[in-house]
Amino acid sequence: MKQLQPLKSLILLVLLTSFLVSLSKDEVDSSIDVTNITVKFKSTVGQLDNVYMDIEDIEIKVSNSNDAERWVSLGVENSGVHNACSFSDSKPLLLIDNLEIDANYLHEIRLVLGDGNFMNINNVLHSLDVSNTGNANPSNLIETQLNPKRRYDVTIDINVDASISYDESENMMVLNPQLYTAIRQIEY
Repeated sequence: MKQLQPLKSLILLVLLTSFLVSLSKDEVDSSIDVTNITVKFKSTVGQLDNVYMDIEDIEIKVSNSNDAERWVSLGVENSGVHNACSFSDSKPLLLIDNLEIDANYLHEIRLVLGDGNFMNINNVLHSLDVSNTGNANPSNLIETQLNPKRRYDVTIDINVDASISYDESENMMVLNPQLYTAIRQIEY
């Protein structure tokens, strides 16, 4: 019997090794429900050309509840003050590059702005209010299921001319971003 023990161990080892080698990558990773997302920012420009926006964060809402805790911060690689008018289809601002997130149902995405928003008119800087009458957290409904093991490209497009107005009662320029969001699955 002792002579058969090494033979049994060898056969068991060969069977176990062949089983592990035969598993495909999809079978091994099937329990992982994550996806990758890239977020870009661009603008549609008309008459205005020097509008600077203080971009602090990008957040997504994965639940349809109105609870503030349902917003998840994605972080931003290029946070800070940027001339929104200098980003176009051919040259967008990369905010998030290939971030791995849970594959959930995505309800909304929002741009989080700071207080450093302004526009330059004839070399005079005019502050753009987002906290009193403006909107520091503009969002768009997405209503899309993010599938696991996929890559998504999200483009946030701001219409600069439609986003700026003058509030006569407060005597100030107001930034109320008019956003359009496109999401594409770019890898299957």
